[in-house]
Formats: sequence, C-alpha cells, structure tokens
Amino acid sequence: MTISLSKGQRIDLTKTNPGLTKVIVGLGWDTNKYNGGSDFDLDASAFMLYQDGKAKGVDDFVFYNNPKTPNGSVVHTGDNRTGEGDGDDEQIIMDFSLVPANVERVGITVTIHDAQARSQNFGQVSNAFVRIVDESNGREVLRYDLGEDFSVETAVVICELYRQGSDWKFQAIGSGFSGGLAALCKNYGLDAN
Repeated sequence: MTISLSKGQRIDLTKTNPGLTKVIVGLGWDTNKYNGGSDFDLDASAFMLYQDGKAKGVDDFVFYNNPKTPNGSVVHTGDNRTGEGDGDDEQIIMDFSLVPANVERVGITVTIHDAQARSQNFGQVSNAFVRIVDESNGREVLRYDLGEDFSVETAVVICELYRQGSDWKFQAIGSGFSGGLAALCKNYGLDAN
C-alpha cells in the first residue's frame, strides 16, 4: 500500500521497510495547456548534503550532465526534455548502502531549463509528484503530490531523504525558488557558474 504525504510530513523509509537499500526516486509532472512556443524541459537533480546542509563540490551534484556520484550511490537515469507521457518523467536511483557516511541528506529538486528565456514557471506545471519505489521489487513505498501552490518559481526542492542513525527517512518539502538552478545551487552551497 502506498503512503501519500502532505507538504512538511516526514516518514521513515528503512525502519518500516526492512531490507530497503536501493530506491528509485521517480519524478513526474504535466504542463498546463499553455503554448509559449517552447517545450517545457524540467530537470531533476540530487544534492548530496553534509552536516552543515551544504554540498561540498560538483561531485555532490547529480543531474543530466553529471549523472552519478563517484561511487555510484546516486544515479540520474537520463534527461526527459518534454515531459510527455504518463508515469515518471525522470528518475534518480539511490543506494543507501553506498551513500558516504558523512552525507546526511540528499536534496531532490526539479528546475525548469531556460525558464527565464522561455517565460516559463511552476505556475504552468501541474500534477507534479515524487514517489519512492523499492528497486528490488518495483513496489511504490510512498508518494508526495506537490499540489498547485506555485506561481513564478522556476525551481523546487521537492523532498529530502535524510539519515537518522542507521535509518533513512523522507521529508516532503515542496519549497519553491525564483532564479532557477543558480538559486538552488546557491541554497546548497555551490556556485552555478
């Protein structure tokens, strides 16, 4: 049975799902019936975060141009440039057993590519969700539907997976940013230039 979460909720992943070590973070969205002349190219990313809540360098930032961490603990499966079709539009695979011990959180985000140039924002995006799937058997563990809370934002922190002792937990965040990827990178301690 899938658990549906609301913004701000936290839930245990590994304690209530013994043996859960590798998950698929599936992200999906639709665009409203708006035609600005360009496809909506939304991009999922993962930020490996340390005790101070910041990433330390480019190896801690996983996205379509840097598709995996050096040890393979987090892997981006590929860029969907249109968001067409049902189900997950992009996926990030995370192996809890490989995440370095000094990484305390993994921030999962979505940005709109070239949002400013294309006059696009999350007010034009609907049905956005994240789901956690047990990679070993394909079972959906939880789902967080973002709702329609956004207007001018061009980047969203969807959720964070975080370590508490030996267990991993999930927090539904749904926090929007203006300024796209550069704003997210700055939030997480990286220089986007």
